[in-house]
Amino acid sequence: MDYHFRTAQNSEDFRGIIALQQANLLQNLSLETIQKEGFVRVCHSLEDLTKLNEFEKQLIAIQDKEVIAYILAMPPASRTSIPMLLPMFEQFDHINWKGKKVSSYSYLAIGQICVAKEFRSQGLFANAYAAYRELFSKEYDFAITEISKKNLRSLSAHKKIGFQTIHTFQDEYEEWDIVLWDWK
Repeated sequence: MDYHFRTAQNSEDFRGIIALQQANLLQNLSLETIQKEGFVRVCHSLEDLTKLNEFEKQLIAIQDKEVIAYILAMPPASRTSIPMLLPMFEQFDHINWKGKKVSSYSYLAIGQICVAKEFRSQGLFANAYAAYRELFSKEYDFAITEISKKNLRSLSAHKKIGFQTIHTFQDEYEEWDIVLWDWK
């Protein structure tokens, strides 16, 4: 593997994130692909990613100048930046972990993670999360996100990294697990 990790630095990097995202959006995939490969749900614009980057840096994996993976970082201060994700942050306001509200900790929400199809099952997912932890664990207590119970590949991959389910809920469409990766 001849790739490296760094933070997204410019609109070219953000366009690379968007291209990878578009290739893996739920609505752009067949049912077979969704079940086998997983999916991402939220579609970001260049403006969205630029705004998120003002709150926290976004991690990307680059090979030959192409974004082949990314993990979006969303600290609580960014909660209103992506309206579709506000309910996730509102969930965090009410869930307890280790006897305290999640929102009382210094945490980082995973806005989304995606690995290009041709790089899956080669360790890039785990390596990306290792780089993410290295980048952020000094400042934050843990990483947290929600994953659709329909996204079996993502749930399995996150559990292998060390994420644990701390809450399950049903919205109007489907069931979700809120998963947390303790860094302390």
